[in-house]
Amino acid sequence: MKKGIKFYNVLFPLWFLLIFPISWLVVLPANFLIDSIVLLMTLKLLKQHDILNTYKKLIIKVWIFGFLSDFISAGFMFLTQIVEFGDWWYHHIANPVAYNPFDNPYSLFYVLLAIIIAAVFIYFFNIRYSFNKMGTDTAAKKQIALSLAIFTAPYILLFPSQVLYK
Repeated sequence: MKKGIKFYNVLFPLWFLLIFPISWLVVLPANFLIDSIVLLMTLKLLKQHDILNTYKKLIIKVWIFGFLSDFISAGFMFLTQIVEFGDWWYHHIANPVAYNPFDNPYSLFYVLLAIIIAAVFIYFFNIRYSFNKMGTDTAAKKQIALSLAIFTAPYILLFPSQVLYK
């Protein structure tokens, strides 16, 4: 193989990897670890009783709904690649979102919107489904959900995948 040959089509943008099952071997355990750390730290900071048992009751739902929220956000990002609105869309949204969202304010806004969408889903999924049988007050549930939404949102979507091609 000749030196200097680059395979630009071999790698996809990082957010696109969420859609392919093989990447789940890395993404699922990483999400579980991050969710666990945030959940345990938040429970401890809020001085919840029986932290370990509460964690055991919540973590699987928190993890599943967190991943589902990331998947929804990745789907929103994927829309940029399948929807075509002409040259402006391609140069200001589709291409920069895929390779470097910091190229212009439009693509950056789009990616930030995707992250916010994931955070909102994380918050509401946890309030509605993960914490519905949790034995604590509503204010604490909202604080835990907000903590998870802020600290486990998929900020990796901001990673400029073009650095992988150089």
